[in-house]
Amino acid sequence: MGLTDYAAKREFEKTPEPKPGVTQEGGRLLFVIHKHAARALHYDLRLELDGVLKSWAVPRGPSLEPSSKRLAVMVEDHPFEYKDFEGVIPEGNYGAGSVIIWDRGFYHHPTAIDEKENEKLLREGLEKGDLKFVLEGEKLRGEFALVKMGKDGKSWLLLKKKDRNAAKGDILEMNHSVVSHKTLEEMLETGGQKSFKQKKVHQIRVHEALESENLKDAPDKPMPHAIKPMLATAVAEPFDHSDWIFEVKWDGYRAIAEIRDKAVSLYSRSLISFDKKFAPLVESLRKFGFDAVLDGEIVVVDDQGRSDFQKLQHYQGSEKSHLLYYVFDLLYFQGHDLTDLPLLRRKELLKKVLPSDPKIRFSDHVAKEGVLFYQVSREKGLEGIIAKHAQSVYETGRRSRHWLKVKTRHSQEAVIAGFTEPGGGRKYFGALVLGMFEGNDLIFIGHVGGGFSENDLKEIRERLAPLIQNESPFHVRPETNARVTWVKPELVCEVSFSGWTDENVMRQPVFLRIREDKVSREVVLEKPLGSGEGGP
Repeated sequence: MGLTDYAAKREFEKTPEPKPGVTQEGGRLLFVIHKHAARALHYDLRLELDGVLKSWAVPRGPSLEPSSKRLAVMVEDHPFEYKDFEGVIPEGNYGAGSVIIWDRGFYHHPTAIDEKENEKLLREGLEKGDLKFVLEGEKLRGEFALVKMGKDGKSWLLLKKKDRNAAKGDILEMNHSVVSHKTLEEMLETGGQKSFKQKKVHQIRVHEALESENLKDAPDKPMPHAIKPMLATAVAEPFDHSDWIFEVKWDGYRAIAEIRDKAVSLYSRSLISFDKKFAPLVESLRKFGFDAVLDGEIVVVDDQGRSDFQKLQHYQGSEKSHLLYYVFDLLYFQGHDLTDLPLLRRKELLKKVLPSDPKIRFSDHVAKEGVLFYQVSREKGLEGIIAKHAQSVYETGRRSRHWLKVKTRHSQEAVIAGFTEPGGGRKYFGALVLGMFEGNDLIFIGHVGGGFSENDLKEIRERLAPLIQNESPFHVRPETNARVTWVKPELVCEVSFSGWTDENVMRQPVFLRIREDKVSREVVLEKPLGSGEGGP
């Protein structure tokens, strides 16, 4: 093939790759495998023969398992000097990206008795399209074969022969250079523009996640749609345990994100679309460059990083609002269903592949120290913490005891079932009559008259007007201290309170906010489990 094609594709004043030099002859034949983050990350197998490096691009990389057949696409010959090349090919050049020497060593034909016969047999095998060779590398050892497929002359299969060097497992997890000991990502630190580096780092992380052992038990499946998220069970007290991790309980909207071919669907736990309301997040998710289903929380945070639910509810795209999507779980990734993988493995993959973006954040965790984490969260004015068993699978649409929530205050979602007339100087209404569902029955849990701003009173009364009805929506009509106007049980609010009476009525409830992201039929009693009931 010669080096004409190699030289024609490169501008050597713009790339650190070596120019073709004097043809090398004599001595033992060597091989090198480059790992290369070009337009697509791949491995380049290069075998010295006739003074050049015969080269094949191997998209999925080599394997030590005889059952694994890897496509190898023959590319242009490379100069002998390329055996020592590592570095960053700058943006705009052919093959732009980082390159490391993933493996190197010597190679020979399995039956050759001397160097002369060795080259003759290798040359014949190459011409016939059945090239057998033995590698003596730092990572790869034993007999391999390159077998030509089809008529184009470029498509080959790279095979590992059965011998004592054959092995199961993923050799590609050894992702450091055998020369500089750098990874592709670390090599990028030696050069390139910031945006180019970020794009390449993201590409490398996604590819290496696909090579990871973390995916070995994740079945290939079509992407799921309209996912109901896994829910946490309320418990009264925090706890410490070595098998559990602890995350911040963000005060926002729970949201699932589906990303497919840069098309994004962002929706609530009740399948309400957030695509228009939170368009900046959709735009950020569209840049991901891989298929995934994410679980997280949409929040608006203040300058101290504390979530502000009121600002989130009234978000209108203000530049002063810090709109974020905190992602804490990865349910699907590049054709793989991850829901049956242990939580920590899902989170490791998520942290690796989540791109760097100012609006998309990884929701991190601490291990073991739940009590201290709860105390710090309370001191910082956060809503609470979520405890998750480190090995928990993702139970779609279920409230599980493998995920537990510990709030820093008593709060309860409630269905608005009616309102009383205002008294004194108040306008619009006096108090809201509240309920929750037990099965198909709406049960009375109290009424709330405090915590409303003037705007709250006006807005809630306007939203209740079209819901007014004559009949009580309760299974058993409650006794009230004032005349009630009943409404269809559709609007959901959240209240704080000091505790429950024996009749399951809230003590001293105070209105917190309307919950537009919640469906009334999902509002049930969230009485925290007592000490020892919900923890490990």
